[in-house]
Amino acid sequence: MKKSKDIEIILLQDVEGLGSKHDFIKVKRGYARNYLIPKKLAVLANKENRAKVENIKRQEQARLEKMREQWQAFADTLANTVITIPAKVGESGKIFGTITTLQIAQKVREVLNTDDIDRRMIEIDEEIKTVGTYEARLKFSPEVVAPLHIEVVEEK
Repeated sequence: MKKSKDIEIILLQDVEGLGSKHDFIKVKRGYARNYLIPKKLAVLANKENRAKVENIKRQEQARLEKMREQWQAFADTLANTVITIPAKVGESGKIFGTITTLQIAQKVREVLNTDDIDRRMIEIDEEIKTVGTYEARLKFSPEVVAPLHIEVVEEK
């Protein structure tokens, strides 16, 4: 009887070109044994590991649902809020430098009273180089995106 060259594994992390975290996939036995399992990227898809992964998936889903509710509350708050950012302004109304996503994230954290806002969550369509009103988006997740109303004012 010839041994099968493929083995079923469960990915513990996203692996580019292979699959996403918690996917059940078949790979060559040597690839699993010599690379994926030693690097803790995957485990064998036996009965015990399947049960563990299913339990972890349920816990993550519950945590994600709770976070989604919190994100939606934040999005609702931001929809009716104008984020005011003071900046040093030259004579022509242009600010020195640009307003960065880091500055915006800091102001949003102050408004929402949370540390869960990262600058990479903020999407701006245009550079903010003058005093005025701007629109941006705060992307909590693919499902929850909040509009940001930003007003840049002259620093007193």
